[in-house]
Amino acid sequence: MDVLGTPSGDLELTRRPDDPRLRAFDAADALLLEHLREVDLTGTVVVLNDRWGALTTALAPHGVVSVSDSWVARESTWHNLARAGREAELRSVVEELPERVDVLVFRVPRTLALLEHELDLLAPRLHDGSVVVGAGMTKEVHTSTLATCEQLVGPTRTSLATRKARLIHVTVDAGLQRPPNPWPRSRVLPADAPAGLGGATVVHHAGVFSADHLDIGTRFLLEHLPRSDGRVVDLGCGDGVLGVAAGLASPQAQVVLTDASFLAVESARTTWRGVHGDRPVETMVGDGLTRAVGPVDLVLCNPPFHVGHAVSDTTAWRMFDQARHALVPGGELWVVGNRHLGHHARLGRLFGGCDVVASNAKFVVLRAVAR
Repeated sequence: MDVLGTPSGDLELTRRPDDPRLRAFDAADALLLEHLREVDLTGTVVVLNDRWGALTTALAPHGVVSVSDSWVARESTWHNLARAGREAELRSVVEELPERVDVLVFRVPRTLALLEHELDLLAPRLHDGSVVVGAGMTKEVHTSTLATCEQLVGPTRTSLATRKARLIHVTVDAGLQRPPNPWPRSRVLPADAPAGLGGATVVHHAGVFSADHLDIGTRFLLEHLPRSDGRVVDLGCGDGVLGVAAGLASPQAQVVLTDASFLAVESARTTWRGVHGDRPVETMVGDGLTRAVGPVDLVLCNPPFHVGHAVSDTTAWRMFDQARHALVPGGELWVVGNRHLGHHARLGRLFGGCDVVASNAKFVVLRAVAR
């Protein structure tokens, strides 16, 4: 548990899911809270992209609305609020946002596209008197970040770096002519796309992985896609192409599309409808398979190897363990990943062994069977 000193007192914070190697706040959170000591926080205060709840919990006495695309971040925020005995309104980025925003506090998200989409949604709700201030670690704040803020909200400047963190100060220009929001985007898969996906339209909302092309790891798994007539889960579904392909492989399959990103699940749901029409599909936003109900026969997974900006195998390990618990005896987990990540060792420990289905110079497809 980490302790963060704030203007409203010391807070004991944890991050969910817990990773003892990673803290529940960083220097950008601390720098932002220190700056906000001098800011009038009356009116509607929106906290955007809070990663683990440090900002929302600290600012909760001011009645904040916390907006995020991450179900995991929202859960972490909820638990930290509960621990501190505080309350705040938690909304996803796909839900209705406040009509008027007097103070906008934001963390720079992992992708510029997500920031672009979020600011496009929030900018019309700002006014000339609104305070807009963001923060990020220096490696996260680029000229493109500042250009996006300036293009969508108004004149933008940064602070000097403090403990490798910077503030972003944005002055609202209520008369600014903003370009159209480019999200969501659609693209048609090439005719040679594997698993019957040639010509399928894939929809990407902002920040969803591999918006411009079919990810080469996903393509490699699609080339060796197993078939199941049972319950199939596309775990960490992103745009949903693995689940969509599983549905094409078997008209009897009951497909589940699940991801921690609200926008990813929206992408996957729309992609599914474009290919399968009214055929039923189950969609869930959550931490992997922790919210899945009922037995699972097949899990397809192209796991991430980042937690935010940090390189970590925590998410992949958790996904594999969740699959092991969800699968029926004899059910299978199929994973694609970079060869150097060593997923075979983790799967071997969890499942008592795994098979190499296919490999090339960069990727490996692995199969583990539940016992």
